[in-house]
Amino acid sequence: MRIITGRARGARLKAPKGMAVTRPTSDRVKESLYSILGSLVAGRTVLDVFAGTGSLGLEALSRGAKHAVFLDQSTADVLRENIAHCHFEREAEVLAGDAFASLARFARQGRTFDLVFCDPPYHKGLWERALSIFDTTTLLTEDAILVVEHGGDEDDVPELATLVRVDHRRYGKTTQVSFFQRKSYVGEETI
Repeated sequence: MRIITGRARGARLKAPKGMAVTRPTSDRVKESLYSILGSLVAGRTVLDVFAGTGSLGLEALSRGAKHAVFLDQSTADVLRENIAHCHFEREAEVLAGDAFASLARFARQGRTFDLVFCDPPYHKGLWERALSIFDTTTLLTEDAILVVEHGGDEDDVPELATLVRVDHRRYGKTTQVSFFQRKSYVGEETI
């Protein structure tokens, strides 16, 4: 795993011992994802939920995002090492804890994000649960982009009140990436 482009281009990222803990986003999927996002990354406040190695959020910082919060219950030490290796200590914040409790706390605190990556373990209902939280809280700014990675056979998007899926890509049999934005914003400058 490496940073593809930008300020930290080529930096290799450490993975936690025992890869059963994480399933890193492949470089192929990450390249495609960032090709879709293009210039929409610069200047954004990023949240990387189920961050694992931090690959998605660190790539965003490398491409000009202004701040990133990395949230993962079990990989905080590796996240801190990868952030230091990429020299993003000033722009990055690591939180170790339950993702859903942390999202609820962020909502109570009034925190908002412009770009969110959500890459939970597959086949546990976590992406649907996270999607529902983003749909029913004010965590996303009006023009936010929510990127959700889910299993190749996990096709059932829950009913949403404020979000709509604006793009969807399949990568082989194992991985899908869905892009969501607020219904009120779609049509202005969607991805």
